[in-house]
Amino acid sequence: MDATSLTQLVPVLQTAISPVILISGIGLILLTMTNRLGRIVDRSRTMSKELPGTQGNQYVRLKNELGILWKRARLMRLAIGGVTVSALSAAILVIVLFISAWFRLQSGWLVGSLFILSMTSLCIALVVFIREIHFSLSAISLEIDAAQSQQE
Repeated sequence: MDATSLTQLVPVLQTAISPVILISGIGLILLTMTNRLGRIVDRSRTMSKELPGTQGNQYVRLKNELGILWKRARLMRLAIGGVTVSALSAAILVIVLFISAWFRLQSGWLVGSLFILSMTSLCIALVVFIREIHFSLSAISLEIDAAQSQQE
C-alpha cells in the first residue's frame, strides 16, 4: 500500500472499531446464553432420570417442569441463533467496510443494512432471552408450590 491509500484506510479503521466492539459485547451475551442453555440441559437430564421412579403428584410436577425446561431450551436456541446472526452480520460489516475502501465502492446501503440486521437480530434475541427468564420463573413457582404442599 502506498502512503495515500494508508491515509485513506485510517478512517476506515476508525469506523470499523464500533462493529468490533459490538462483536465483543455480543460475545459476552453469547457466553451467558450458552451457559444458561447448558444448565437447562443438565437440569433436564437430571429430572429425566428421576421421572421413572416417581408417581402421583411428584410425577405430574416433574413432567410439568420438564415441559418448561423444553420450552426454555427452545427459546435459548432461538436467542443464541439471533445473537449469532447479529455477530455474523457485524463481522461481515467490517469486511464490507474494508472492501469498499480498497475498491472505492459506494456501499452505504449495504453497510446500513448490515448494521440494521445486526441490531434487529440482537434486539429479537434479547426479547426472547427475557421470555426464557419468564419461563424459568414459572419452573421456580412449580418447585415452591411442591415444597409448600409437602410441608402441609
